[in-house]
Amino acid sequence: MTARYAIYYVPAAEDAFYRAASAWLGRDAYTDAPLVRPIIAGMESFDLDSLTADPRHYGWHATLKAPFELASGHSAEALLAEVEAYCRNRSPFSATLEVAALGDFLAFTLVTSSPEMRLLHEDCVRRFDHFRAPLSDFDLARRRRSSMSAEQDARLIAFGYPWIFEDFRFHMTLTGRILDEARRSQVLEALKRRLAAHEGPRSIDGIAVFFQPDRVSDFVVMGRYAFGG
Repeated sequence: MTARYAIYYVPAAEDAFYRAASAWLGRDAYTDAPLVRPIIAGMESFDLDSLTADPRHYGWHATLKAPFELASGHSAEALLAEVEAYCRNRSPFSATLEVAALGDFLAFTLVTSSPEMRLLHEDCVRRFDHFRAPLSDFDLARRRRSSMSAEQDARLIAFGYPWIFEDFRFHMTLTGRILDEARRSQVLEALKRRLAAHEGPRSIDGIAVFFQPDRVSDFVVMGRYAFGG
C-alpha cells in the first residue's frame, strides 16, 4: 500500500519528556531504534510489550492531523516545506498535562481546555488537507466499523478522519486498551509515579511530520519544526 504521512505534536528528540515516554513505549520515533524499558515497580505482572504495542507503532505523539496518503501531484518535500513555513509564523504556548485514563487506555491529557491547542489542531486539519488523497474504499469501510454520527461521517469524507473539531481531544497515548478497571488503575498509579516529573505546564513549541512507508511499518519522524524557528 501507499506510504502515509501524519502531522503530530511531539517534543524535541532531546526533551526529557520525550525520552521518558519513549522509553516506556520501547521505541524512539526519531531514530526508529528500540529502547530498553526501565524497570517500573508495580508492573511485574504485566506484559508491557503487549500493553504498549499500539502506541509504540505510532511513536510518542499527539495527533493533530490523522495519517493520510498524499494526493496526486503533491510531494513529501512540499508537505515538509509548508509545515515548516507554517511553524515559522506560530509562537509557543503553554499547556498543562497529566497522566489520566481516557476510556479504556491511559494517556497524557490536558488538565484544562486549551484554546491554543484547539486552534493548532483545527489549523493542521484544514491548512494541510490539500495534501491528503481521498480515502480509499478500504479505509472508509475500516473507519465506518466504529460507531459514528452522521456529522462525524461527513467529516470522515471531508477531512479523512471523523473525530476532529469539537470531537478533538488532545492525548498522548501510553497504553493500549486495559479493560479490567482494577488493572487499569494499577497501571495508572505506576505511570503517574514514574512520569510525575513531566506532569504540569509545558511549552508546546513545535510539530512534526511523521512518515509510514507502508501499513505494516512503524511511523517515524520525517521532520520536526519549532514554532518561530
